[in-house]
Amino acid sequence: MRTISPAKAVATMALLASSFIIPPAMAASPAPAAPGAPATADQNPLLASVNGQDIRLNDVRQAMATMPEQLRKLPDNIIVPILLNQLVDQRAIQLAATKSGLDKQPDVQQQMQQASQGALQNAYLSAQVAPTLTDDAVKAYYDKNYANKPGAEEIHARHILVQTEAEANDVIKQLKGGADFGQLATKLSKDPGSAKQNGGDLGWFKKGDMLPTFWDAASAMQPNSYSQTPVHTQYGWHVIQVLGKRTAPTPTLDATRDQIRQKLIQDGVQKAVANALAQVKVVRYGPDGKPLPENQPAH
Repeated sequence: MRTISPAKAVATMALLASSFIIPPAMAASPAPAAPGAPATADQNPLLASVNGQDIRLNDVRQAMATMPEQLRKLPDNIIVPILLNQLVDQRAIQLAATKSGLDKQPDVQQQMQQASQGALQNAYLSAQVAPTLTDDAVKAYYDKNYANKPGAEEIHARHILVQTEAEANDVIKQLKGGADFGQLATKLSKDPGSAKQNGGDLGWFKKGDMLPTFWDAASAMQPNSYSQTPVHTQYGWHVIQVLGKRTAPTPTLDATRDQIRQKLIQDGVQKAVANALAQVKVVRYGPDGKPLPENQPAH
């Protein structure tokens, strides 16, 4: 029998605790088959009971399906007892809360109703979207949006970050006078990370990696040039030197699979919401309590 060290047990339980509140029914892979299930006619054996309320193997399966993939890969003799203990704890807390009358309090009842409504909404969205998240759908999206197309533009640059526009202009003046960019970055830049990495070197980056203002300025420059006017962002004033530009290789299907799944989920949810709205009549009301004209949002 395999054992788990106390340190690993604590880390595992911490991960489980954080994952228990997340219901990624659409994003998660299918739940693994019957962890620890005996090869008998009873495929849903009783594992525990709390005040006569049964906890069975299917309850553990359902809890396992909500966990991140790396946790679902843990050995059964580690994951099943931990999940079972959590289910027992939860059932005991629920019974204690009911016994104390908390379920009769209006604010608790409202929260329970909201949780019930949220579960129903998630179940509907999952039922509508999950069947569309097939390997063929991912491959079709990849073929349409990635395959045989150039990758994203990338820029290799370094920068000097200072607090004021006057300081940035002084940096530009020194560069025009022949000063070394890297030495100025190490000496003057307020960005401790890049200032210590090869004189302000930011490495290669894509559009989404940088603030829009910074990217726009860098993409408008030619390689081996520096900005002639300071570039302002929320972090301060930048003097940028572009060292090179390139087009990244086309990403592989495996590299984009998770990103594509998330996009398909977003698209599927939007479609499901639109379909649901098309089946109901929505009336919005203004501050005066009167119905607003159709398609006019409430203020």
